[in-house]
Amino acid sequence: MGTSDGEIDRLLGKLTPRARALLLDGATTWRTRAEPALGLRELVMSDGPAGVRGEAWDERITSVLLPSASALAATWDEDLVESLGGLLAAEARRKGVDVLLAPTLNLHRSPLGGRHFECFSEDPELTGRVGAALVRGVQAHGVAATAKHYVANDSETDRLTVDVRVDERALREVYLAPFEAAVDAGVRLVMAGYNAVDGTTMTANALLSDPLKGEWGFDGVVVSDWGAVRSTEDTARSGLDLAMPGPDSPWGEALARAVADGTVPEDTVDDKVRRLLRLAAWLGALGEGEPTASGAARAGTEAPPAPRPAVAPRERALARRAVAAGSVLLANRGVLPLDPGHLRTVAVIGAHAARTRTQGGGSAGVFPPHEVSVLDGVRAALRGRARVVHVPGPRPDGPAPPLGHDACTDPRSGLPGVLLRMLDADGRELYAERRRGGRLLEPRLVPGAHTVEVSARLRPRTAGRWTLGVAGFGRMSLAVDGRPLLAGDFPPPTDDPAVVHVNPPAQYAGADLAVGQDALLVARRELAPGTGRATVVSAAPPAPDAAASPAEAARAAAGADAAIVVVGTTEHGECEGYDRTTLSLGATQNALVRAVAAANPRTVAVVNSGGPVELPWRDAVGAVLLAWFPGQEGGDGLADVLFGRAEPGGRLPTTWPAALADAPVTRTLPADGRLPYDEGLHVGHRGWLRHARVPAYWFGHGLGYTTWAHEELTVPPRAGAGEDVTVRVRVRNTGARSGREVVQVYLARPGSAVERPVRWFAGYAAVRARPGESVTATVRVPARALRHWCVRERAWRTETGRWRVLAGRSAGEVPLVADLEVVGPRTG
Repeated sequence: MGTSDGEIDRLLGKLTPRARALLLDGATTWRTRAEPALGLRELVMSDGPAGVRGEAWDERITSVLLPSASALAATWDEDLVESLGGLLAAEARRKGVDVLLAPTLNLHRSPLGGRHFECFSEDPELTGRVGAALVRGVQAHGVAATAKHYVANDSETDRLTVDVRVDERALREVYLAPFEAAVDAGVRLVMAGYNAVDGTTMTANALLSDPLKGEWGFDGVVVSDWGAVRSTEDTARSGLDLAMPGPDSPWGEALARAVADGTVPEDTVDDKVRRLLRLAAWLGALGEGEPTASGAARAGTEAPPAPRPAVAPRERALARRAVAAGSVLLANRGVLPLDPGHLRTVAVIGAHAARTRTQGGGSAGVFPPHEVSVLDGVRAALRGRARVVHVPGPRPDGPAPPLGHDACTDPRSGLPGVLLRMLDADGRELYAERRRGGRLLEPRLVPGAHTVEVSARLRPRTAGRWTLGVAGFGRMSLAVDGRPLLAGDFPPPTDDPAVVHVNPPAQYAGADLAVGQDALLVARRELAPGTGRATVVSAAPPAPDAAASPAEAARAAAGADAAIVVVGTTEHGECEGYDRTTLSLGATQNALVRAVAAANPRTVAVVNSGGPVELPWRDAVGAVLLAWFPGQEGGDGLADVLFGRAEPGGRLPTTWPAALADAPVTRTLPADGRLPYDEGLHVGHRGWLRHARVPAYWFGHGLGYTTWAHEELTVPPRAGAGEDVTVRVRVRNTGARSGREVVQVYLARPGSAVERPVRWFAGYAAVRARPGESVTATVRVPARALRHWCVRERAWRTETGRWRVLAGRSAGEVPLVADLEVVGPRTG
């Protein structure tokens, strides 16, 4: 999986300067260019990080769906994350994918960040450690990982153009740190983001050259985010190596001309090509031999999808274990775990219980082979032991969901799903096929295609005023039983690819439908340049009475031995391309939880979100369990936790506010195109401590099914500047059940000559113990946790003198304190 530098130079010499330049942009949306003269095949890329979608948005091409990145970070278990990286690599190889566009190493800077689910944590150290584990797991199996989005790409508002203004020290110590950890782990690609930093777009930013390629010695490929290259010469002269997608990027022939006229030096292009060839060699994609197994599997994206093999039991078991390992027990008043032997009736309440949200919205979405809801998981766990009663409760706030195959039939075949047709300009059918649902992001293109038509026979199970919609851009229409409901021209307000190609806004209309009387829905959208081809048809029944739903749920809860109420966010609340404006779950969901809790003290509230939400009822329920977006095995993994087969292993990777107004960093909206990171170093728990505010739940918080006493902290009397420090923490299991504790270490520097957080996270170790047993956690505090970036000297420095080491269960609970003397002479 390697080729010498001399061999790379020999191959480079076979190409003309023009041919070299042309290698540096994509051949298609997801592929790099091939070069027969070198035996170089195309490299195939795919979105991640919760699954490997492959090249096509087609629900028939399924992918194993893991818990969201925020859930993986919540495991505080690098070995498990590394194993999950191996699972992703196996998926990639099965699909003929060479490069996985993961992990996302941006931070949870503000709780309003719309892409929290795809990022690991608020903290650079934890993010770096978990991200490095995923990189190791993916790349150990011959698939390249991609650290993204370099750098300070921590919010979604105006994400294509926002200019982040961040001071040099915070940039170095906070935002660049996780990427440095990925480079240290050997990551093969780094993705430059859409945003600018300090006035220069990242695809042309000097930060790509230094520290990335210079100081850190990164010898891999810097690839652009999709469509992030908007000019030729400045980006080509920067550290960017590969412009995606192709073939119509601003590089290509324009770059070849720039090389020919000398405005872009040949040596600069040669360095980029060398990096690309090194990557190809590592992937087995370079040379004169036969294509590799993964390379031979490349089929055109418009070909009919191959059936997916059944998910291996070991894959399902690993994904299920990850659910329990990342679930965070935020509060427990003696309710969990529920004992199935003492249950006769369990009430499972809420729309999210039956339709649990398994992943976030946006470009990283995949189509899982199945999804186990919380209701499914509870029913399976209690089958033959207790009765399970489900009450849907009120519909969550948000738009109507896409048509599912269980709600409609193809009007031509009568089978579940919808009928997709491609029509020419005169309305003649060019192509037709049955699809599973109404979310069609890449309808098959055929020559002469002018209009996408999606039709379905909807069988209403509820009478009344239904909400029907069609999403997309350009000229669209929607009709029911031949009656026009809406028609118009809807131009795209943005060129954001996540909006145009993945999550276009819908136009809605109402229609009165009757039970037992099928309704024929026909949606059309014309294909026009710049509007993409995504077409989504949605339908929602009349909303239940807002007052009656909680009352019905309360009656069910009152008649049960325990109640499980599931609430969460919608795809339009947490999604790529948008930041949130509120952390509220909405009045209807909050009223539902309160009603159920008032009816039954043994109420477990399960929170189905990718990032922080307000929980105003958290003190009224018997237990609060954070499920995150748990992936395809979510319901079974959560049932393992609810009924005590597994311990909730998670600890919060991000501080959760009681109310948005309490959070120290909430700004995601640029002013005049600029977004200042005025908080500097004080992100996450650092900001909460700086402002002396108390959140609902601290970074690192999480309960298990036993209790722990933190008894002793042992710190070496002194350590040399620039050296790692090993500390030991003795803890004792004071409960009646074996368990796992995550021992966390924080640092403080009283009297520092430079600005510091009150304290900051520095390391952790997990230990297991039986009831009554004491164990010692050995925690390595890396030298980088004690250093700071000296702006004046543009170098890392470590202060000598007295430091404070703190240990405990979270950033807000550190009962053990000891001093450490740091001595010279090393300073970095």
